[in-house]
Amino acid sequence: MNNVSGGRFFGTARLLWVCLVLGSPAVLAEWQRDEQDIMGTRVTVELFAADANSGREHIDSVFAEFRRLDQMMNPWNPSSELSRINRDAAGDVLVTSPEIVEVLVRALKYSQMSDGAFDVSFASVGQHYDYRDGKAPSQNQVEEGLDEIDYRAIQLDPERRRIHFLKPGMQLDLGGIAKGYAVDRAVAMLYRAGVREAIISAGGDSRILGGMENRPRTIGIRHPRKDGEYVALIPLADTAISTSGDYERFFMDGDVRVHHILDPVTGKSADRVQSASVLAPQAIDSDALSTAVFVLGVESGLALINDLPGVDAIIIDGAGKLHYSDDLLRSVASE
Repeated sequence: MNNVSGGRFFGTARLLWVCLVLGSPAVLAEWQRDEQDIMGTRVTVELFAADANSGREHIDSVFAEFRRLDQMMNPWNPSSELSRINRDAAGDVLVTSPEIVEVLVRALKYSQMSDGAFDVSFASVGQHYDYRDGKAPSQNQVEEGLDEIDYRAIQLDPERRRIHFLKPGMQLDLGGIAKGYAVDRAVAMLYRAGVREAIISAGGDSRILGGMENRPRTIGIRHPRKDGEYVALIPLADTAISTSGDYERFFMDGDVRVHHILDPVTGKSADRVQSASVLAPQAIDSDALSTAVFVLGVESGLALINDLPGVDAIIIDGAGKLHYSDDLLRSVASE
C-alpha cells in the first residue's frame, strides 16, 4: 500500500471521500454527522459546531441546499430547470438560472481544455442507458445520439443568462459536475456561518474544510476491484477531491463492464482506466476533471493535470497499476 504524505498536502487543501476514514462523532460531542440520499447519491455532512443545536441547523442547511440544486439540475425530474432546457433550448433561446449558467461556464471550460473528453451533452446517448436494469442502447440509438454530442453546439451567453442548442436532439446531464458544485456551495455556506472544520461528500466528490482537531484526515483511495481494500492512503486537509471509477454504476454484458462514464466519441463506456482521482482547491473542478481524466486515460489525462497549477491526480490503469501526477510522484519518491 502506498502512503502519500508530506507537508504540502496538509497545508494545501485536499480530500477524497470514496474511501474516507471519518473521525468518529463520539470523540467529541461537538462533532456531528448525518447523511441523506440526494442528487442520486449519498450526501454526507460532518462538522464541528459549538453546540448540538447550531450543528443540527448547519447540517440541515446543507441538505436543503443540495435539495434545492437537485430540483434545479436533475435531468430526470420533468419539472426541473435542466429538463426545461433539454426540452426547449433547441427551439428557442432560453433565460436560465445563475447557478446553471455558472456550472455550464465551468463545464464548457473543461470541455475545451480536454478536447471534448468532458462533455455534458453526453446525455444525448447516456439517456438511453439503464444501469439498474442492465440495459444498453441499441447501436442505432448510439449512432443517432452521437450526432447530438457536441459541447460547441451549446450557445451560452453568461451575462444575459441565455442558452440555446444548435442541435435539435441535444440533451444535457450535469451529473459530472453538479455534485461538485453543490459541495462547494455547502462549504461556502458553512464558512459564512462560522464553521471552520467540516467535510461534505456527495458520492465520489468531497471537500474538507479545515482538518480534524489540527490534524489532517487520512484519505483512502478505494481498490477498483476489491471491496474494502485501498490502494493508497493520503493525509490531507482543506481541499476537494473527486474520484471517477468504473465500479460506481455498472452492469456486466458478458465480459464487458458497462458503466456510466461514457466516452463522448464512442457513446460507450470509457475503458482506458479503472479509476481516476483528482485533487483541486474546489470540488466543481475536481469533479469535472476526474471525469475528463478517466476518459482521456493515463498519458493524456496526466498531461492535462500536470499543466494545471495546484491540481493533482492518481490514476489506476486497466491492469491495476497506480500513476501519479508530477507533484504527487515527487512526494511518493521522497517517502
